[in-house]
Amino acid sequence: MNIYFACSITGGRQYEPVYQAITHQLLAEGHQVPTAHLAESSVKVYEASVDPRQVYERDITWIQKCDALIAEVSTPSHGVGYEVSFALSISKPVLCLYQDGLVVSKMLTGNTHSNLKVKAYQGVDDALAAVREFVSLPLVDL
Repeated sequence: MNIYFACSITGGRQYEPVYQAITHQLLAEGHQVPTAHLAESSVKVYEASVDPRQVYERDITWIQKCDALIAEVSTPSHGVGYEVSFALSISKPVLCLYQDGLVVSKMLTGNTHSNLKVKAYQGVDDALAAVREFVSLPLVDL
């Protein structure tokens, strides 16, 4: 499965270990994750050298080509919100994960779109279990 992973880059990186655990698990299970580099600690340095227009065009193309999008949304991010919305607008299945106990936008938690799953997790293992369950579902059931 080709999975677009979305996470906060400029808004804060306190959930970076979760980002890394998710992308590492997906890659280890044989999935393609063109955005796996976004989970790495060096992402700000790498992305700083890329023109904003190039980032937009690259990421939109990746979302269009992906089978599904997984977003870690514990840290508010304009970019992640845009990516989630764009993916839903082109009928991609989306999983949004967030740390249990945090307040997440009601635009996500109140959204009843049939392709959107929003799930709180209590720790890394819980987040990984949610990812594993999401990618095991047939795409038509999402």
